[in-house]
Amino acid sequence: MTARDFDGANVLVTGGVGFIGSALAIRLVELGARVTLLDAMIPDYGGNLFNIEPIRDRVTLNISDIRDRHGMNYIVRGKDYVFHLAAQVSHLRSMVVDPFDDIDINIKGSAILLEACKAHNRSVIIVRAGTRGQYGPAARLPVSEDAPTNPKGIYEISQLTAERMMQVYHEQFGIRSVNLRLTNVYGPRAQMRHSQYGVANWFVRLAIDAQTIEIFGDGSIKRDFLYVDDCVDALVECARCPAAHGQVFNVGSGTPTTFQEFAETLIAIAGTGRWEYAPFSPERAAQEPGDFYGDISRIANVVGWQPRTSVENGIRPTVDYYRKWKAHYW
Repeated sequence: MTARDFDGANVLVTGGVGFIGSALAIRLVELGARVTLLDAMIPDYGGNLFNIEPIRDRVTLNISDIRDRHGMNYIVRGKDYVFHLAAQVSHLRSMVVDPFDDIDINIKGSAILLEACKAHNRSVIIVRAGTRGQYGPAARLPVSEDAPTNPKGIYEISQLTAERMMQVYHEQFGIRSVNLRLTNVYGPRAQMRHSQYGVANWFVRLAIDAQTIEIFGDGSIKRDFLYVDDCVDALVECARCPAAHGQVFNVGSGTPTTFQEFAETLIAIAGTGRWEYAPFSPERAAQEPGDFYGDISRIANVVGWQPRTSVENGIRPTVDYYRKWKAHYW
């Protein structure tokens, strides 16, 4: 990747003050892009103005909602790229509290974005972040993009629906898009006030606070933990690769790690915290898909992207970041 790929480009990041969005925004600014961040700043969703402190005076911040049709019709104009990260992403909230935000934000919001691009900017390139949860329980491991999709919750269904809408607008209206199915992303700038978004980041908080990390079941369930910088690399690389347009890609570390292994590594690096086994709650048991790690050969072959950060090398800067800036996240 070279700076000139984005140098002077007009870029919109929805969910731009959140975890992945803010990390992406910092990278895009470094690459010379003119960046607009759109975020509704819905309480508890992860939007945090401190996330963009290093680039505050080099981005345009629009506190708005992707469900605002008139606003989206205006904001997409003249953009070369849209990174679509705005979403409701709590598995438990969607099934236990309120499923309508998933439908309203993830499906309706994506439709409004697509319609705005259809009316005002068909030349744009959209890169959208989905979830590995769209597969549901793995039929076989590692999971390839051609595996059956059998999601177990409304959140995952809404993400799969948004992905397929992107594909329809790509095929029918020529609005180029790339859909990424992200695994468990962790790292600096995540929401850390509650445990509903991102189990790995919540483990980090518990370790830093010298609390007990509860590992459900026997600790042997495997996940594909992806450091946020590697995730950002994938987003940027897919946007700039014409062969990626119209594709669906798994984005993960490619290396399975059990929850127990992650917790033990984290505690060893942090020097604080402890872990213990705990039974699944009924809600978590109902949504637990079992082992998951993705086959990332397609994105490697088409785009040339490969993750670079081991679990150990990702946990260390994550712990350092939150210890330094704890007051802004706890």
